[in-house]
Order: sequence, then structure tokens, then C-alpha cells
Amino acid sequence: MKRKTELPEKTCPVCQRPFSWRRKWAECWDEVRYCSERCRRQRRPHGGVKYD
Repeated sequence: MKRKTELPEKTCPVCQRPFSWRRKWAECWDEVRYCSERCRRQRRPHGGVKYD
């Protein structure tokens, strides 16, 4: 078993916080973009382009 410090990490594009690999993401880690369901719901449409 790997230690937590040895697990891969990504940065959430919404909250800018780092998050680590989880077992439930083992099959789709390359597709995971957000650290939580809350951040996924708050994502900006169209790749983060802000409209005024």
C-alpha cells in the first residue's frame, strides 16, 4: 500500500486546492477534474470564460 504522500495529485480548477488520488477514481483518474461534487456543480461554463 502506498503512503498518502506518494499518491498522485491534481489541482482543482474551481477552488485551486490540491486533491489526491482516491480508490474510487482508479479507473478514471485521467478524466477527474474536480475535487468534489460541489466544485463540479460550481464550474464555469465554456472552460472558465467569464462573461460580464
